[in-house]
Amino acid sequence: MINRVTHQMTARTAAQNLQASLAQLNKLTEQATSNTRISRPSDDPSGTAESLRLRGEQRVAQQHARNAQDGHAWLTTVDSAIQAGIDLIGRAQDLTIQGANGATAPAAREALAMEIDGIREALLVQANATYGGRSVFAGTSDEATAFDPDGTYTGVPGATVQRRIGPGDSVRVDADGAAVFGSGPGSVFALMSDIAADLRSGADVGARIDEIDGRRQQMLTELTGVGTRYNRLEVAEVATQERMGGLERRLSDVEDVDMARMIIDLKSAEVAYQGALGVTARVLQNSLLDFLR
Repeated sequence: MINRVTHQMTARTAAQNLQASLAQLNKLTEQATSNTRISRPSDDPSGTAESLRLRGEQRVAQQHARNAQDGHAWLTTVDSAIQAGIDLIGRAQDLTIQGANGATAPAAREALAMEIDGIREALLVQANATYGGRSVFAGTSDEATAFDPDGTYTGVPGATVQRRIGPGDSVRVDADGAAVFGSGPGSVFALMSDIAADLRSGADVGARIDEIDGRRQQMLTELTGVGTRYNRLEVAEVATQERMGGLERRLSDVEDVDMARMIIDLKSAEVAYQGALGVTARVLQNSLLDFLR
C-alpha cells in the first residue's frame, strides 16, 4: 500500500527541517559569540564531565596556592621573631662580657642589669609574636600568647600548624616556642633574669657567657629549619602555578571552540538555513492558484 503524501505532511516536514537548520545556526552562533562549545551539558555530555573534573582540580590547586601564601606569611613572622631574638641574645652576650670585668663599678653593673631586664622583656615580645591573631610559637593552642610574663610556656607541645601545599604534601608553618626560647628554668627568659640578678649581687657572670651562646646556637638551629620549610613552600608554589597553567590549557581544549573550524561550520549552517528557507518557500504554496499555474 502506498501512502499518499498530503500537502499538510509536506508542510510539516519542511517546517521541521527549517527549525532544525535554524536551531543549528543559533547554536553555532552562540558558541562563536561565547567562544565556548559547551553551554549546557547536552551539548557534550562527556566533555561536560571532563570539564567538571578539571574545574574540581583547579579549585584544589587554587586552595594549595592560597595555603602556600598563608604559609609564607606564617614563616616570615616566625623568621623575623627568631632573627630579632638572636640579635637580642647577641646584645645580652656583649653586656654580660662587660659585666664579667671585675673592675666594673656597682652603678655600672646596675645599668647593665637594667638593660638585661629590657632585653628579657623584648625577647618575651618576640616569643609572643602572632599572625592572624594566632601565636606562631604556641602550636595549636588557643592561648593568646605562647609565654606567660614569667616565661612559662603555654603552647601545646608536639601540636604543629600545617598547611597542605600539594597532593599529599604538607608543610609546618609554625615553630616550637619551647625549642626556640627554651622552657622553665632552662629558658632564655630565666637566663636573662639570672644574669641580671648576678650583676646586681656582684657575682661573677663570666660563666653565663657560654650559656648565652648555647641559647643562641639553639635559636640559629631553629632558624635554619624555618628557612628550609620556607624554601619548600616556594618550590611548591611554583609547582602549583605550573599545575594550574596545565589545567587551564586542558580545560581550554575541552571547552573552547576551534575558531577556524567554527567559521567554516557557521558559514555552512548559514548556507543550509538559506537553502531550507528557499525550499520551504517553494513547497508551502499560499493558495490553490499556485498549484494551477
